[in-house]
Amino acid sequence: MTQEPSNKPRHPLHDLSPKLLELTEDVLFGDIWERPTLSKRERSLITVAALVATYRPIQLDGHIERALNNGVSKDQLIELMTHLAFYAGWPAAFSAVEVAEKTFKRLNQA
Repeated sequence: MTQEPSNKPRHPLHDLSPKLLELTEDVLFGDIWERPTLSKRERSLITVAALVATYRPIQLDGHIERALNNGVSKDQLIELMTHLAFYAGWPAAFSAVEVAEKTFKRLNQA
């Protein structure tokens, strides 16, 4: 069975790791993010908190954008990061705020 062509641009890592991207799109975003028990807003808060706490700045930018699109405010994201400074460490929280600032500017929400 052939897939229908998509207007969606290919991810830059598609050629290097097509299976990882398939799992990301089909399982993570196609299934897990669509489960009804938690709202997408709640999932965004949880995901951003996990990325801050585990110091994952490369993934953080996209999930901050997703959180904003899922109804989390800029102020709530910054408060989340401030709160996590005491649980995940000051450097992780401070770095996350720097990523957030760049994301807000990129989205013209600074």
